Amino acid sequence: MSGRKETVLDLAKFVDKGVQVKLTGGGQVTGTLKVYDQLLNLVLDGAVESVRDHDDPLKTSDQTRVLGLIVCRGTAVMLVSPTDGTEEIANPFVQPEAV
Repeated sequence: MSGRKETVLDLAKFVDKGVQVKLTGGGQVTGTLKVYDQLLNLVLDGAVESVRDHDDPLKTSDQTRVLGLIVCRGTAVMLVSPTDGTEEIANPFVQPEAV
């Protein structure tokens, strides 16, 4: 067993492609992955943040904020997914509200 740590994710296939990153605390950023390291620090170009809803901090609103070139610290990254080939669907587990 070597003392070298390797990341579980293989992000090489996402370099120079669009990714969506979910962060601890509910933040969500979309941009082009430029560079990453073994600690999951990410550099995103053309980053756009989805602004959270003021009433429910766990939900994102339709508002966005352009950030440009950013660094996402690896300890804050929870999820990295490609933007190509994904679409948002309605939650099938939500119960209709009683009137």
